[in-house]
Order: sequence, then C-alpha cells, then structure tokens
Amino acid sequence: MTHLSVEMLAADPVEPITSAGHAQLGIAVLAGIAVIVLLITKFKLHAFLALTIGSLALGAFAGAPLDKAIASFTTGLGSTVAGVGVLIALGAILGKLLADSGGADQIVDTILARAGGRAMPWAMVLIASVIGLPLFFEVGIVLLIPVVLMVAKRGNYSLMRIGIPALAGLSVMHGLIPPHPGPLVAIDAVDANLGVTLALGVLVAIPTVIIAGPLFAKVAARWVDVPAPEKMIPQRPSEDLDKRPGFGATVATVLLPVVLMLAKALVDIVVDDPETTVQRVFDVIGSPLIALLAAVIVGMFTLGRAAGFTKDRLSTTVEKSLAPIAGVLMIVGAGGGFKTTLIDIGVGQMILDFSKDWSIPALLLAWLIAVAIRLATGSATVATISAAGLVAPLAADMSTSHTALLVLAIGAGSLFFSHVNDAGFWLVKEYFGLDVGQTIKTWSVMETIISVVAGGLVLLLSLVI
Repeated sequence: MTHLSVEMLAADPVEPITSAGHAQLGIAVLAGIAVIVLLITKFKLHAFLALTIGSLALGAFAGAPLDKAIASFTTGLGSTVAGVGVLIALGAILGKLLADSGGADQIVDTILARAGGRAMPWAMVLIASVIGLPLFFEVGIVLLIPVVLMVAKRGNYSLMRIGIPALAGLSVMHGLIPPHPGPLVAIDAVDANLGVTLALGVLVAIPTVIIAGPLFAKVAARWVDVPAPEKMIPQRPSEDLDKRPGFGATVATVLLPVVLMLAKALVDIVVDDPETTVQRVFDVIGSPLIALLAAVIVGMFTLGRAAGFTKDRLSTTVEKSLAPIAGVLMIVGAGGGFKTTLIDIGVGQMILDFSKDWSIPALLLAWLIAVAIRLATGSATVATISAAGLVAPLAADMSTSHTALLVLAIGAGSLFFSHVNDAGFWLVKEYFGLDVGQTIKTWSVMETIISVVAGGLVLLLSLVI
C-alpha cells in the first residue's frame, strides 16, 4: 500500500507564490473552503461563483499578491477546461443522442422483457450502469425515473426494490468511471492514466454496485415501503418516435469509447514500446478525445439516423445537448482554478511536509479529504476537484496503478452521505415522493455504502497491485 514518505519530497515542488508558514497556509485553506461552503449553502450562490470567490479568498488569506492569485486561478481554469471541456461536451452529445433517439428506451425495454421476478433489481442495475456510462447523473435520473416507476407499478414491486439498484448504478458510474466530469478532472489533476483508471474503476464498480444496489435494496424496501407516485410518471422520449434504433447497435455505440480506451490501456501493458506502429495507432484511437468523437459520429448513424432523424434534427439535438453543460463546464473550470491556487500557494508541499511522519495511507487521506468536502458542500464534483488539488503532490512517486487508485479513492469519497445540501438528494426525494427522513434512510445510506465499499476495495487493490 502506498504510504506518504520522505521520498515524495524529492519531487520538484511548484515555486509557491507566497512565503507564508505552514500555520498560515493551513488557516488559509480552511478559510478558503469555509468561504466556498458558506456561499453555496447559506447564500445559495452558484458553485462557479463560489469557487471563484473562494479561490481569491484563499490567495488573500495566504498572503499572496492578488495579481498572482488571479493568474493562478485563471491558469488553472484554462488548463482544466482545455483538458476535459471537449470530453464533457462530447459525452453530453452522445448522451443526448441516446436519449432523444429512443436508444435508452430500447435498452430498457429489451432487458426488462427478458427479466422478471427476482431478476428485476439486477436488470435495473444493468440498465442504469449501461445508460449511465455516457450520461450525467441528473440526466440519467430523469431518463430512468419513468422506467423505475412503471416497473414498480406494473410488477407490484416495492419502489425501493427497483429504485435503489437504478440509483446505485447511476451513482457509481458518476463517481468512479470516466468520461464523467469528476473522474476526468481528478485524472487530469494527478496525471493518471485514463485507460488504467477506467479498467480499475470498472473492477471496483462491479462489486460496489452489487452491494449498494440489489443487496441493499432488500433492506431499504423493508425500511421504507412506499408505492410508486403516479403523478411523477413523465412521458418517455421514444413515445413520439415512429421507430427506434436496435438494441445491439445502441449498446455497441455506448460501449465503443470504453472499449477503445480499455484497448489502449491493454496495448500499453502488453506491447510497452511507444515506437511500435501498433501502440502508436492505439494511442490515437484510444485517446479519450478520439474515442468519444468516434462514438458521437457513429451514434449519429446508429442512433440518430436509425430513429429517422433528418440532418436538421441531428443538428438541433447536438445544439440542445451543449446548452445544459455550460454550468458544469464552468464549475469544473473554476474547480481547476481553485486546485491550481492551492498548489501555487504551497499547500501541496505543506501536506507533504506534515505527512512525512504519518502512517496514514495516501489513498485513505485522499478519501477522507473528499468525504469532508462532500459533506460540507454537497457536491460530488466540487469534492472531487478540491480533493484532487490537495492531494495531487502525493501522486509524484506513485506507480501508474496507484495513481489510478488515487483517482478512485477521491471519487469514492466524493459520494459519501448525500444530504440536504446536495441537489441530487432533493431530486430523488421529489421524484420518488419521499419525505426527508425516508430519503436519508434510502438514498443517503446507499450513497454512503457506495463510498465506503468502493474506498475499501481501492485500499485492498493497493495491497496487491
């Protein structure tokens, strides 16, 4: 297991923009995070503005010249958006194509037609995990809620028995698997290998989603036994379509970027010679940009054209997919600015200096930091970005696999105990017709199980790889 060590200090630290001592830096970090938390929770300020103001406050508290603090923030914002902005946009286009073409409904209906009885919760996990790969969490919930409610009503199932597995599938994908924004930003921050992170993320995700989904659903259904609220069943996208894409073509399109990125990771391990033609080819087709771009272009034919979309309809679908992600992009960018400000004022080196005598594993420290920020801000993305900025220096001497595990530890911590300051909490509460107490006993506990199980699996993996 990778522990914090004196050797890590050998890594070249960034020249800090302030000469503040450790005590002042520690206070500055706490004050900066407190400003962000206060602005988001008390004043209901948008996370982009809160992170921007918090970053400037952090620099000011640390005694850094304001012009240098601004430069750090804007540099970090620019590099983060440059690193992950296009990927988030491509993921949004693919997700919109999947939803509007009826491809998501086709996956759902095909799997449900072959599942029944005790297999239904497992079918819901499978559906949510496949659909959740290219979709943002909120979009996935809106797509899956009609299915959850209809299945629960028609099959006379407990709402929690069907709903919890679906939510678990979506949440695990959101926290652990790229190309979701949180994992992508963490990969960028700690310079992890995307293919290896994806492979290990899938390895951690499978047992995690089984425990937090179908297995916990049995318990949740006993704790909270509620019927599906009929008034919340919205129309499904494919109800207005004359035809839908085929099941096989839809699944192949969704999985295409994952297969290409995993293939690159596999070739990197097996061939391990950057000069060979095979590795160079897979380095290109397995890069996140090309993998997602290929899936989008293929999806225009296998999803859009298969659903009878005209060229104008395809163009409109792409256009509509980009508008909702503007807020996500700005939050991610501002988080990158906050991360860079943290590093530039010398916080990374401070953590290394303090932790060289600790016996706490680096992966556990990353998980704990993400948990603390998640509990305070309610945002998994903000927790991931901030924690990645704080622990990025720990990755300096880590192996490729342990750097990937560091990303997963942060992602796992960012999902811990969703409560009243999390938008996802209220989304689940309203759609499922629950009260606050019922939402905590189901959704919040499920999120905590995901966080703890995934964090534990990451620590176990670090012992054997």
